[in-house]
Amino acid sequence: MSSLEIFGFVTGVVCVFLQARQNVWGWPIGIANNVAYFVVFWQNRLYADACLQIFFLSVSLYGWWKWLYGGADHTRLNVQRTSARFGWVLVGITIASALAIYAALRRFSDSDVPWADSTTTAMSLTAQFMLGRKLLENWLLWIVVNVLYIGLYSYKRLFLTAFLYAIFIAICAMGYRDWKRSLAASEPA
Repeated sequence: MSSLEIFGFVTGVVCVFLQARQNVWGWPIGIANNVAYFVVFWQNRLYADACLQIFFLSVSLYGWWKWLYGGADHTRLNVQRTSARFGWVLVGITIASALAIYAALRRFSDSDVPWADSTTTAMSLTAQFMLGRKLLENWLLWIVVNVLYIGLYSYKRLFLTAFLYAIFIAICAMGYRDWKRSLAASEPA
């Protein structure tokens, strides 16, 4: 357990907690988390997860802007539901992404967990995109992927990070509950 992993743990909890509370400050704290975990994952040969941090950083900038100005007339963005059609598009993109990442890891890396790394990475890409658009169902996808991450990080002996993802599951459940209430309050009667 390195000091960088501990820093990532702390910024991860704060980031996800603030996002679950719809607090825009979760985004810059998340950027600090992305930088820390890029290094931690690269050092542990979790290359797709490391590169995922670069994506998270760029989506964090997008999400930060979108939450502040992505609503009607450039106002704050409200929570929305994912339409069934868009949900199926996201499923297709997630599967295609997982297969492409898997192929790249098998061909160009020495990853010892290419399937787990590619699957969790693709699911995380989708969940993070959904979070940036304030789609309620992002929390459900995060719960599933966090369960998978606990197994992956335990296998890689990143026990503090595995524990972090267990905490994320609880925060995600809270985020889903709170965002669902927020959505209900904003919907016309």
